[in-house]
Amino acid sequence: MSVNELRIGDLCARIPVIQGGMGVGVSLSGLAGAVAAAGGVGVISTAQIGFRDPDFGKHPIECNLKAVGEEIRKARKKADGGIVGVNIMVATRRYEDYVKAAVDAGADLIISGAGLPMTLPEIAGNTRIAPVVSSRKSLSVISKYWKKKYDRKPDLVVIEGPEAGGHLGFTREEIDAYTVTGEKNYDDEVKAVIALADELEVPAVVAGGIYERADMEHYLAMGARGVQIATRFVTTRECDASDAYKQAYIDAKKEDIVIVNSPVGMPGRAIHNAFLDKVAAGERFMRGCRQCIITCKPDTAPYCITEALINAVEGRLDEGLIFCGSNAYRADKIETVADIMEEFS
Repeated sequence: MSVNELRIGDLCARIPVIQGGMGVGVSLSGLAGAVAAAGGVGVISTAQIGFRDPDFGKHPIECNLKAVGEEIRKARKKADGGIVGVNIMVATRRYEDYVKAAVDAGADLIISGAGLPMTLPEIAGNTRIAPVVSSRKSLSVISKYWKKKYDRKPDLVVIEGPEAGGHLGFTREEIDAYTVTGEKNYDDEVKAVIALADELEVPAVVAGGIYERADMEHYLAMGARGVQIATRFVTTRECDASDAYKQAYIDAKKEDIVIVNSPVGMPGRAIHNAFLDKVAAGERFMRGCRQCIITCKPDTAPYCITEALINAVEGRLDEGLIFCGSNAYRADKIETVADIMEEFS
């Protein structure tokens, strides 16, 4: 089947693919700019985006806010007129400042989850905004509040399911029910969210477990206007992660993909490695706080998730947390962004 373009207000992506935001340092200007140039929506993750700055250890938030603008501008140069967005987690410390930094730098779209982005319209102004939801109830709460408080509706809705990578908006029991026991079918929830999005006249895209074109066609047939893909883009030449990080995906087997308890209080999906074994054995790796997520409790956390994610993305895999989606084990080679986008066009 041929696919239609994805319209987000006055924005138009030739291919209905949004590249998922992946922190820390996995989707920066290199990946986002390439996806935008190829006709999709390139997305920069603002999660600890300034980790490479020499002052990051002492002033993490200030380094991050500076890097937001720098990465957006670099992506814009590569995007060839394409759409460049950012993903900002609601649970981020000083969330509003990150949104303002993205707006000031000219981001086309702000995607926001890991909590309900209730104040996003007030901060974002005229910038296009998209909440990430996992249920019809979440979208209903957000849309009603935004309408009453700001007389505004979302420009896009991202429906993120239980097979996504990184932190997940589900309990362990819900994840098992959807992905292990088959007790629940997440497609039922997707249909319910799409139905509400249609009522609101807002385009909906589906995320989590999208790996090949057939996955996209499945959700387009259900009424989605597009998909968000993250894991597939990790093993590309343009991805901003280290070669060792990408190789971890290629080497992973299906049984290596596990659900972990993140120190910030959410379940997450990652590749099993020596670091996770050390954590399971009771070792503690908490060395200072990098001011990332408001739900983290540094006094009791077994490790700093920022440090673990930086170690992984820079290639120190045995000291790091390798977040991934449920299909990471399917990667068997390094691809180009252009090849993937061609498959989905």
